[in-house]
Formats: sequence, structure tokens, C-alpha cells
Amino acid sequence: MTRTLITFAASTLLATGAAAQEKFVYQTNWYAQAEHGGFYQAIAEGTYKKYGLDVTIKMGGPQLNTLQVMAAGQADCMMSADTATLLARNTGVPVVTVASVFQKEPQVLIAHEDVKSFEQLKGKTLFIGANSHRTWWPWLKAKYGLDDSQVRPYTFNIQPFVADRNSAMQGFLTSEPFAIQKAGVKANVLMFSDHGYPAYNTTIACMEETVTKRKAALAAFVRATMEGWKSYLANPAPANALIRKDNPNMTEEQLAYSVAKLKELGIITGGDAGKLGIGVITEARLKATYDLMVTSGVVEPAKVDFAKTYSTEFVRDLRVMP
Repeated sequence: MTRTLITFAASTLLATGAAAQEKFVYQTNWYAQAEHGGFYQAIAEGTYKKYGLDVTIKMGGPQLNTLQVMAAGQADCMMSADTATLLARNTGVPVVTVASVFQKEPQVLIAHEDVKSFEQLKGKTLFIGANSHRTWWPWLKAKYGLDDSQVRPYTFNIQPFVADRNSAMQGFLTSEPFAIQKAGVKANVLMFSDHGYPAYNTTIACMEETVTKRKAALAAFVRATMEGWKSYLANPAPANALIRKDNPNMTEEQLAYSVAKLKELGIITGGDAGKLGIGVITEARLKATYDLMVTSGVVEPAKVDFAKTYSTEFVRDLRVMP
């Protein structure tokens, strides 16, 4: 679909939105948090409704298979990563990445204060989740000479790391470091994206059928979402109220910390977003992730046609500037 047709489609939804809101379901990958803020902001401020959509955000969690939810037709799109899209394609599930909120991968390794580089992780116990073995771990292992023998399961609990000064653990830049800080432990955060890891995160990923058959609704959803993120970074209060309603365990202190980190490190507004707009994805960046996963052996070129794994048409001319 050309820029003119996408603009026309979104405008048509906007013009008719007051009369008939089109239902659209977005599945997140975790409990409601600041990392989902722009989506909640677009609900709180009526941005989705302005574009003719009645959006429901379905909250994820550690035991939920979001891909199964979407593939079963229980969500129109899901919160994901370009790595996850490639893995889904590798198993024959036709998923397409259409936008990425985070321009920097917020997945990190957190080490005790004596460790200041990835090279110093040699010989350390590394708490790493199962899915990471198919995404960033092969890259990290090859780049810095680390070894599978160092790895122990990560259970979304900081206590094993806190108790073992000879360890490091995976985490999200905006979350686990805060919990570790609150526990009184001094730590250093090692960011993959600062050392050449190309993957996107917090993407909007949809089934191929949704991309081809619901272009107008998807275009409206992407635009409203990115406007929501721009607004959230300026004033997160409206979304935070909804986040805490969905996830009562979320504290104002944690929300404030997370928003500050998102802004400080340009997770959303940095990189290509600075000149192309919030939510942008580029073919070159996506190809770098694809090549990395092929090289590491977790994606087979015979099974995954790179050109079918993404569509830039929904963000190419969006220009929701930071």
C-alpha cells in the first residue's frame, strides 16, 4: 500500500470513528509497566478512538505464549521483537514486524560493581532465560568468548544474583536494575545495543493476514500508538493510572524510574527515530538481525524468506517526531 493509500485509509477511519469504532486487540508480553506506556496513553487520552479504533490491551505474563494467542485469533497484533518474528517464521508461523517502539534493545546483563565490561564476564555464573539462547546469547558468546558452561536458568528473581558476587544476570534496563538498587546492591549494567547488537524490541508484530486484510485499522493503530508514546514521554500520568489499575503491584517509584531511563538513554527517541520518527523500522537494521540469527544457526534461510518478515509501509512516512 502506498503512502497515499495508507494516509487515506487512516483518514477514513478517523472520519468515521465517531460513528463506528473498529475493535482491535493488542497483546502485550508482560504485566503492565512503563515499557507499555504509549499504548496505555493512547487509550487514556482517546487517541485510538480519534482514529476510529476501540482498542483492548491484553496483559501478558511469564506463563503466557503470546504467539499462540495471536495465531489463534485472540489478538490482532502482539508486543514482540524482530528476533521473535524470525523465530516464529522459522517454525512456519507467518508473523510480520510492522513497527518498533524501542530503537535500542533494553535487554542487558547486570553484573556486580567489579565487572565493567563483557570481557570480564569470563568465568562468571550467568543467569540467562531459556529464550535468550535463541536470540542474544549466541551473539554475546561468540563476540566475547563466553561459554554455555557458565549459564544457569534465570527465573525472573534477582536473589540468586544478589547472593552470588561471582554472577551476572539478564534483565531489562528499565526494571531489574531498579530492584537490585533497592536491594542495596551496587551493580553495573552492560547494554547489548551499545556493542553492536542490532535487534529491535517492543515491536508491533501481526499475522500476515492482518497486514494484508486490515491495512486501514493497522495503519490507524500504528499512528495512534506512536502519538501515544510521544505524549507519554511528555506526561506519563494518564497512562500510569491505567497501568496501575491493570497491575496493582506496580509502584509509582518504579514507573518514574523506568520513564526516566527510557528518556535518558533514548530508548524510544534515539537512533533512526530522531530523524524518521517514533516507531520506525528499517530494512538494513532488520537484515542485520536476520544475518546474525542465520550465522548463529537459530534461523534457517531455507525456512525464512527475509522479505516476508517485515513491512515498513506503516512507519515509512509516519513521521511522529520526538
